[in-house]
Amino acid sequence: MAIYTVVIAGVWQTSGFVMAMFLAGLRGIDSEILKAAQLDGAPPYKMYTRIIIPQLRPVFLSAFIVLAHMAIKSYDLVIALTGGGPGNATELPATFMYSYTFTRNQMAVGSASAMVMLMTIAAIIIRTCIPSLKEAEMSTNTASPFSGPRFWRVLIYTTLIVFACMYLLPLFVMLVTSFKSLAEIRQGDMLAFPQEWTTAPWSSAWGSACIGLTCEGIKGYFSNSILITVPGVLLSTLLGAINGYVLTKWRFPGHRWVFGLMLFGCFIPFQVVLVPMSQVLGTLGIANTTPGLVLVHVTYGLGFTTLFFRNYYEAFPQELVRAAMIDGAGFFKMFFRIMLPSSGPIIVVTVIWQFTNIWNDFLFGASFSSGDTAPITVALNNLVNSSTGVKEYNVHMAAAMIAALPTLFVYVVAGRYFVRG
Repeated sequence: MAIYTVVIAGVWQTSGFVMAMFLAGLRGIDSEILKAAQLDGAPPYKMYTRIIIPQLRPVFLSAFIVLAHMAIKSYDLVIALTGGGPGNATELPATFMYSYTFTRNQMAVGSASAMVMLMTIAAIIIRTCIPSLKEAEMSTNTASPFSGPRFWRVLIYTTLIVFACMYLLPLFVMLVTSFKSLAEIRQGDMLAFPQEWTTAPWSSAWGSACIGLTCEGIKGYFSNSILITVPGVLLSTLLGAINGYVLTKWRFPGHRWVFGLMLFGCFIPFQVVLVPMSQVLGTLGIANTTPGLVLVHVTYGLGFTTLFFRNYYEAFPQELVRAAMIDGAGFFKMFFRIMLPSSGPIIVVTVIWQFTNIWNDFLFGASFSSGDTAPITVALNNLVNSSTGVKEYNVHMAAAMIAALPTLFVYVVAGRYFVRG
């Protein structure tokens, strides 16, 4: 039964992102088609089965590829929930590879399992993802298929509200538990509001909770994540913008092959790069340091940022670039004066994507840092899995909420751009 716990947690973790993908796809359906179907008297279920679902096939494909990639490389959920147990009941390829490489020091077995993971990912995406690299102009004036009979509107919105409540329930439990005393938590009613609100768990999580051998809270690890995330996001976004600019406006022989290889790099599981990346960091002398983790995240995120900017710049008017060339503008002058100022929406999308991935990363943090250099995700895992003292669930929930605040802030402020992009 333990494996079902991991499955349920994985579904909850990824459902929001998949919803955003389908919402973006729905915005691209031609409103005229839906209006014509409504005028012909088509009921909502026929519009879904005959019009909407067929036009969402690329989104279904993309969602399948992304979810398959995430499932194969899944590591942090297993470690946080079950540790691979009981026995090997929840052992996944990612945890197997990490265990044999870094715990048992059997590099050959770990490398072989990493190659199996890489070939599995390649088999999934080569015949599906790469041939579908065609951009289509999407209309944002989409008619709602729910503007028909009142019954269907009530049914749809009721379903959406139920699923929204299910999705927000864990966040609600975390929030109310973080304001309860430990004695009140032991009464067992997780969904009840606190009888006496207290901020002591938040103060303890920030400044005095014991993590490892120190009892200084998560504030130092929070700062580590800031120092890792901000440079990583800025560098990967800037380099991705330059790559996208070169691949669309300064094309060279073989540019499609270069882009295809970078796209393939997006889907390489984290675990595959652990061994070579550790050797590179050791050679450069930045192993177990904050700059080392920044380099790791910039390297791994560069494929995604290049993909975003390349697709965005593909639709940018070539006439403006040619006019700038005629006026004598050089490579960097055109980039910083023309391309970059026009890239506001895709910059926001890229920043959201990279910030979320870097801030929430656990595997790279656990592999390439330790002690005082660890990011907040590693600190949270060490706090929750501590085998000494009393399990202070209110402090654990408060620490998790503090760790989630930056990503929540980013999504609330700029989330609408993610769907538009």
